[in-house]
Amino acid sequence: MNSPGGMPLTTAPYLTEEHHEFRKFVRAELETVILPRAAHWERQGKLSRTGWRELAGRGLLSIGDTRDDFLRGAIYLEELGRTGYSGIRAAIAVHAYMALSYIDLFGTEEQRLTYLATARQGARIAALALSEAAAGSDLRQVRTTAAQAADGSYRINGEKCYVVNGSQADFFVTLVRTREPLVGKALSGASLLIIDAANEGIRRVPQPMAGWQGADICRIEFADVAVSPGCLLGRRDSALLQLMQALNFERLVAGLLAVGGIVYCLDLVESYVSERRVHDVPLSANQVIRHQLADFYADLEMLRHYAYHAAWLYSRDLLDARTASILKLKATELAIAVAQKCVQYHGARGYLRGSAASRLYCDAIGATIAGGASELLRELIYQDA
Repeated sequence: MNSPGGMPLTTAPYLTEEHHEFRKFVRAELETVILPRAAHWERQGKLSRTGWRELAGRGLLSIGDTRDDFLRGAIYLEELGRTGYSGIRAAIAVHAYMALSYIDLFGTEEQRLTYLATARQGARIAALALSEAAAGSDLRQVRTTAAQAADGSYRINGEKCYVVNGSQADFFVTLVRTREPLVGKALSGASLLIIDAANEGIRRVPQPMAGWQGADICRIEFADVAVSPGCLLGRRDSALLQLMQALNFERLVAGLLAVGGIVYCLDLVESYVSERRVHDVPLSANQVIRHQLADFYADLEMLRHYAYHAAWLYSRDLLDARTASILKLKATELAIAVAQKCVQYHGARGYLRGSAASRLYCDAIGATIAGGASELLRELIYQDA
């Protein structure tokens, strides 16, 4: 049967034959740049600087970077997920889409000129520093402070956790407290700042995870770090409104990446059950296995169409929190189900440390936590019902 990676979407009203050809181009580019280096990047825990520059040189850090062109970005993100390395896809997506989206949405013209252009060129690497040890899904508990001096500058104190691209980021888009919150409105006193990594007082501490080995995840400590007034993103004390808008986009990005990851995992499963023989019969001859895979293919087909519908909504400035949350929830949880079955079908060899199946399962779990845990997304979906 056809692999899930070959399922056409050109019949969807928002995708054209030109998009189909673009997918072929992107897939070939990613196979050239990422796949030969992916295992090495995973071992060293991060992309190399030359890798970032090559991605930029091939235009792979600026695809769909405008809202009306985002369907191309959606194709790129799915294909990036389809490379099969969640840490690497997270590093690229956080840099090229998530962190930079805050500057694109809320930055001044000077901030865009200073940071967006150099990041798209691979000359600067971006990171997003929102979470803290006690403030993951609930960002109301943020404790990192930015005290403002008489000259308008800020002094940053605190620490951020689980920062992708943490050890080599050149700047951090950072959530801070700029004043005490109003009673009952915990994020009312929060702001976003762009903090250059070269500033004195910044310490980076690796936080190795069970999965996402290539994501370069670190804790970032700020000890009396001086930041100029020009580093404030948007209006002071307006982070709540900014996050509400940007997090929808982040969850759209995460959902598209997960869809690609599901395609990769199902391709791996399909190949294995077709080749693996038990009593001289391939595993794929087992009706139970065929039916389990059929259910996954059916779920993936519906999910992919929903993902591109969400991407189309974003391109028309119509994406809402409920749609983004549904996509991220269902895509990341289907990824876990498929990866778990992949391990089970492979048997003991799938449970070996370093096997593709075990790596995919560890990676899939991480995606249900980052960008809003599944429990939080269910609450958001229910509240919007």
